Amino acid sequence: MNTIAWIGFCQGLFAALLMFTKKDSSLPDKILSGWLTLLAIEFLTCGLDHEVFGEPLLSSSFLLFNPAMFVYVSSLTRPDFKLRWLQLLHLVPFVVFEILAYSIREPFSMDGFFVRDENFLFRISFAVANFISWMIYNPLSLVYVHKHRMHLRNEKSNIGENENLGWVLSVAIFYFVYCAIAFIISAVVYIGDVQPLLPHIYNYTALLFVVFVLSFYGLRQQELPKESLASVQTPTYKNSLLSEENKEKIKNKILHYFENRTVYLNPDLNMDVLSKALKIPKYQLTEVLNTVIGKNFFQFVNSYRVEAVKKMLADPKNNYSIEAIGYECGFSSKSSFYKEFKRITGMTPINFKENKSPF
Repeated sequence: MNTIAWIGFCQGLFAALLMFTKKDSSLPDKILSGWLTLLAIEFLTCGLDHEVFGEPLLSSSFLLFNPAMFVYVSSLTRPDFKLRWLQLLHLVPFVVFEILAYSIREPFSMDGFFVRDENFLFRISFAVANFISWMIYNPLSLVYVHKHRMHLRNEKSNIGENENLGWVLSVAIFYFVYCAIAFIISAVVYIGDVQPLLPHIYNYTALLFVVFVLSFYGLRQQELPKESLASVQTPTYKNSLLSEENKEKIKNKILHYFENRTVYLNPDLNMDVLSKALKIPKYQLTEVLNTVIGKNFFQFVNSYRVEAVKKMLADPKNNYSIEAIGYECGFSSKSSFYKEFKRITGMTPINFKENKSPF
């Protein structure tokens, strides 16, 4: 356990320094640097507990990780986000319980967790605070990332790996599952005859893995342009101001524009370009695409691109490589090209070309 603690401390502190000194450091970078520093301190206290007291004291990385994840995700996905001193209140439960645990020297032990002694109320409050923190912050982080990703698909025909925040979504999902497993392990240890420090070891081992992921992807993450960020509010179309007749007219204009012009070959095509060309507000185009045509902007444009790719692949006179065909037809990356082609056709471009081959 000591080895995990000291590795976590060194890795967290080193990554925090790298984030803080990162060239063109953004506000999310600074927040992540502070987050990693606090995680390093958490690992340090874990190691010191074993060195000084011979056992871990009651401490919760959940009360630190949950709000820190939420603030970091907010800084990445919300255009109106500003770092204020008031946001430090998110860390109050972590600081309070950390200080109290050291003041009364409450050990981390599932065996006596529900024993009605003088510290019983403190332990119950600690457990409730952890559960509430998990139930509030983690779903909110997932919602913010999801809304951002959906917003991009309504605005852009090509989405960069940096913009998509796929790694943040993966971390949020992993942590959600990790917390659920931690609660289950704690229950099993309390009920059965299992190593009492198992939840503690599992917690810091998984947390060390997350620190490595945050270090690696956080350094690569760039600040997203404000115009690509989603509003906190998700648009709904239940009370649409567009009549069915107007929706049909807009639909026909969109289809006519795409079927008579090869605008989809432009890798930089976005909703602003389409709105300006058709002289129709973006929110109306988005509504018609999603509710009438049944596709978001990203899916709609790439369906035309895939059709263009299929024609080129089926042409025996075409000598372009498969990757070159993807770029020629408007895709901006190989991964996006292959993913969308398989999603729409059910096969890879290579399989499609082989099936269409006359030999």
